[in-house]
Amino acid sequence: MLTALMRAVPVADPRVSTIDGILGGEVPSPAAPPSGCYFHPRCRHATAQCRAEAPVLREIMPGHFTRCHLAGSGAF
Repeated sequence: MLTALMRAVPVADPRVSTIDGILGGEVPSPAAPPSGCYFHPRCRHATAQCRAEAPVLREIMPGHFTRCHLAGSGAF
């Protein structure tokens, strides 16, 4: 996920080739969101916990917040 977010940042140098940050999977329907983490159907690091429990907002570094069970765990 983080890699896709970083690839979405525009590069100011037109000579630099960028890789498209398109994610696999389908965008969940807002009318019928998945259980657990909303992003788990598209995350290659998703675990059983991600599928079962929605992550809470937590601060992983001063001023840096996440809603990811795996953030800070070294999983990716």
